[in-house]
Amino acid sequence: MKVSFASLDPQEALHVAIFIEERNAEIYHRFAEMFSEFRDNDSLEIAGVFWEMASAEREHSSRLQQKYTEQYGNASCALTEEDLVDFIEVPRLERGDVFGETFAGKKLAPRERALQVALTAERDAQNFYSNLLKTTQDNTLRTLYQQLAEMEDDHVAFLEGRLASSPTNQGTC
Repeated sequence: MKVSFASLDPQEALHVAIFIEERNAEIYHRFAEMFSEFRDNDSLEIAGVFWEMASAEREHSSRLQQKYTEQYGNASCALTEEDLVDFIEVPRLERGDVFGETFAGKKLAPRERALQVALTAERDAQNFYSNLLKTTQDNTLRTLYQQLAEMEDDHVAFLEGRLASSPTNQGTC
């Protein structure tokens, strides 16, 4: 039987958060490999963004794993993301997001389109954890959700900064 993320205890929630970051690192890794195969400049630029995102997600996973070890030692948890009804922070290539010249109707460079794919996933996670924070009464879970939301806030801010500093947004194409 599948359960909601909101019904998890703190150990399970942290355990699943680690899996989410690891899954995303793998997704970004696969995206990067796929675009690297095309070998044209635009595709390599897109691949570079996805390699960076894979690295960032691995770093998030490592930080969460360290937190898990500090709090729970080597205690195992059998729950996995597949046991959840929620889809949290899933990077997706939809509607040819990075293949065309536009993203959500806006003309963007290849790197910017790839950053937008990542930003969409990170904003989804940011909203998910922020909403959990608003509805959770348990202090231990609230602290965890606050930390997860802040981690996503940092990632959203980083991606927004990268987009803001791109040539298209500075009027120099």
